[in-house]
Amino acid sequence: MNALANGPSADVERAFARARALVAEDLARVDRLVVERLESRVPLIPQLARHLVAAGGKRIRPLLTLLAARLCGYAGSRHVGLAACVEFIHTATLLHDDVVDGSELRRGMPSANAIWGNKAPVLVGDFLFSRAFQLMVADGGLRVLEILSRASAIIAEGEVAQLGITGDVEADEERYLAVIEAKTAALFEAACRVGAAVAGRDEETEEKLGAYGRNLGIAFQLVDDALDYAADRERLGKSLGDDFREGKITLPVIVAIARGSATERAFWRRTLAELDQRPGDFERAVELVRRHDAIGETLRRAQAFGEAAKAALSGFPASPLRTAMLDLVDFAIARAH
Repeated sequence: MNALANGPSADVERAFARARALVAEDLARVDRLVVERLESRVPLIPQLARHLVAAGGKRIRPLLTLLAARLCGYAGSRHVGLAACVEFIHTATLLHDDVVDGSELRRGMPSANAIWGNKAPVLVGDFLFSRAFQLMVADGGLRVLEILSRASAIIAEGEVAQLGITGDVEADEERYLAVIEAKTAALFEAACRVGAAVAGRDEETEEKLGAYGRNLGIAFQLVDDALDYAADRERLGKSLGDDFREGKITLPVIVAIARGSATERAFWRRTLAELDQRPGDFERAVELVRRHDAIGETLRRAQAFGEAAKAALSGFPASPLRTAMLDLVDFAIARAH
């Protein structure tokens, strides 16, 4: 837990930098396209969207599209537009999520809704979704459109499903995993699948890359959920304990409830189901999570999904691109935020 809370090691950071360097020119083209497509006659749209873009982020999802396409031998340029499309979908979901969650921070900066209120971020998120679909149509690939439109629907289902388990202290690991597979892993999977699709690879190859992305995405979210009880605010990039305050049921909580006493379960019911939270409750929650090794258990699950992601690439020949995608798994598990 401590290594994760302190952030990725220098070796892991260097591996991530090497992965980006392999497709540096493509990433630069993606960034230019994103900036270009943020333009609008309505000044608030680029102003708000650029606020979120300026907050940084690792661009892992578009990076996956670029790496997957190149891994499959693609030598054209369609993957650039599709990577930008993936980034627009992701950014739109961030805007919507922050409104739903009432988040005040995003990547260490004030969230868009904290600055502009709730209405503008929701509408700008809709604008970004529209830009994503314009890029899909411009690409013209029916398989690409099928992959990304399906992912968009699954992500929305996942967000609604998360509302369904919020505050439900009876929710089990199966329901939780179904939620994060939809709301997070679906876009990781789609980002990888379109790389295979644009390269014209067969269904088996697309399935392997999809499995890689899906398992990576699950591992990514598991680490996020663990860090809400284990990291510090600066490294997490959001207010520590947001999940707790919002009554979210995540794997650390599920494990702590399952291993806890009746008195402890009553605490979780009061604080998460009833949202009757008092001074010192979050500190108590952290203590219970640690007592029952819920962070360690969550990170072990993340590691297992990470290994499954790596195994999905076993059929691809050794290359710097394959190594980079394997290294991304290590980075996702070891990152601070």
